[in-house]
Amino acid sequence: MSRGVLEPAELLVVQNARAFDPGAGLDQTLDAVVERGVLTRLGPAAGRELAEARSSGSGHARVIDGRGLWLLPGFIDLRAHLGEPGLEYKEDLQSGLAAAAVGGFTQVCCTPDTDPINDQPVVTEWLRSRAASQSAVRLHPIAAATRGLEGKLLTEMAALRAAGAVAVGDAGHCIASSEVLRRVLEYARDFDLPVFQHACDPALARGADMNEGAVSARLGLRGAPSVAEDAIVARDVLLAEYTGGRYHVSLVSTGRSAELLLQAKQRGARVSGSVSLHHLLLTEDALDSYDSSFKLDPPLRHARDVSALRKALAEGVLDAVVSDHRPQSTLQKDCEFQDAEPGAVGLSLCFSALLSLVLDGHVPLARAVAALTSGPAQVLGLPAPALKAGQPANFVLVAPEQRWSVDAASLHGKSKNSPLLGRSLPGRIDLTLAHGSVAFDRFAEPAAPRRS
Repeated sequence: MSRGVLEPAELLVVQNARAFDPGAGLDQTLDAVVERGVLTRLGPAAGRELAEARSSGSGHARVIDGRGLWLLPGFIDLRAHLGEPGLEYKEDLQSGLAAAAVGGFTQVCCTPDTDPINDQPVVTEWLRSRAASQSAVRLHPIAAATRGLEGKLLTEMAALRAAGAVAVGDAGHCIASSEVLRRVLEYARDFDLPVFQHACDPALARGADMNEGAVSARLGLRGAPSVAEDAIVARDVLLAEYTGGRYHVSLVSTGRSAELLLQAKQRGARVSGSVSLHHLLLTEDALDSYDSSFKLDPPLRHARDVSALRKALAEGVLDAVVSDHRPQSTLQKDCEFQDAEPGAVGLSLCFSALLSLVLDGHVPLARAVAALTSGPAQVLGLPAPALKAGQPANFVLVAPEQRWSVDAASLHGKSKNSPLLGRSLPGRIDLTLAHGSVAFDRFAEPAAPRRS
């Protein structure tokens, strides 16, 4: 793995790659030239002169043969638990952002449920500063909406915004009080901050281990009904519409919730939603094995929900796909199912999991790429990643036909809790450039063959 700002004398040329950027309407085989960290040229044969100079020994350009590779805008993840500060035994910023770079992410939003909780500007500032010293991948802190994530007193959102917070929310805690959520939406609206909600009525889902239904009854596990999510989303979109606030469902896991978002969007409400890679791939039937790797929050749902979520993503109802990267140690997973903590890692395999749905015909490629780039950027109100000359290089080079096995080594982070262990996935990330720096470089790994 290699990281560092490209030096003035160093040039990078990617030749004959398929450049695909649905936001810019780009789908073309071309060259990309990076000079001093800036994407200076993008077009057919744009790097030919530099490549010829290198072959003749009169220049110092690194040339990558992009034939069979895809050049995509850098990805954005809206939900990752990165551990630091306080939970470094699960993950820290360095290991988490390294896993992100392996997965093609150049920007990552981290949840506020750390220790201490990110409900103070000093924590937000520390996170940004610490991340900048660890990785080229840019960190966007999501600050707490309420103090201590308790759902009662509002945080100082003006100060948090000034410190670098891009959104507010209470991580895996639902803001259950209608009165509190209304105030959060109104206060956040004044600073143009989106409010991220973990949509789950705690009274309906308390003590649950999985989705409520025939499978939970057969397994003897307590279930959370899908209406626990739907009821919160139904209430929340009405409050968002009333207040004019920006509202985002962090993890949509039911078809009904997606339908409620669509209806609210059609009415003009400022609402959005994201879905995790696991809720697009897996159903509650996976829990037949009592394997705690499949214990998630929200829980894996019925097959009809998975089908509805895929359709909602394909049609643009859902705005983003998230890794929902939630590392857990072996102590928290290698135990009785009822005692296990929910969560799974996902940063290093999110794109490949999504690509598998593309190849199976469930989601168009353009929608899949948009759900990792322009979609999350729009949720945050940030400029969309784009393949555009004159800007710092933010792109991912993918070998779409290369399959790889999900194992402990390929997950890269500190924790290895993944329900996809043992699976073969398509789409190997070979190179990630983040803001002009090389965040991940598979070509530089000793065990990997180099392209030149």
